[in-house]
Amino acid sequence: MKLIDISMPVSPEMMVYKNREEKKPIFKPMKTYDNSDFYESRLDLDLHTGTHVDTPLHMLENGATMEQIELDHWHGKAKVIDLTSVSEAIHVEDLREHALLAGDIVLLKTKNSLTENFDPDFVYLAEDAAEFLSQLGVKGVGIDALGIERAQANHATHKRLFESQCFILEGLRLAHVDAGRYYLMALPINLVGTEASPVRAVLLQED
Repeated sequence: MKLIDISMPVSPEMMVYKNREEKKPIFKPMKTYDNSDFYESRLDLDLHTGTHVDTPLHMLENGATMEQIELDHWHGKAKVIDLTSVSEAIHVEDLREHALLAGDIVLLKTKNSLTENFDPDFVYLAEDAAEFLSQLGVKGVGIDALGIERAQANHATHKRLFESQCFILEGLRLAHVDAGRYYLMALPINLVGTEASPVRAVLLQED
């Protein structure tokens, strides 16, 4: 079994949403070998920085929080689809040809994976595509951008996916991954009361 890491490395220099300074992680040494005989540090991390999952609370008032979602929700059969030819928004017609199935976790590989700098015009999932995936009954949708949508009124893509119990995984790195079928593990930290969590997202592939 081959493991393929599709997570963003976390560092103070990493790409963050809209290049906002407050979204950059802060590593703070609390004990060092200059003042102690061991080393310890703290991490200040926005829950939407890097590779992370969103829960319904992120966009739905009274939506489910992290601990209210079963651990089994965050893994399953996944299909990576190559949409690097899409220039702006992913629409229904971009998805139909990929033989997606109910229960799939759909991972959207786009031109976003080809840069380590934040692009304000990143490729996103349009509302009509979210509706299509929701009606199909997919289990989750992941994208190689730090947001699954942009410039859409009322956060329509997020809300439609959440309403169909479909999870959202953002901040993937897929440049090194071929289109095809895999098994995804994207387990969040066991946080209580939150709308998101960092994950270490990994694809499993048969040798």
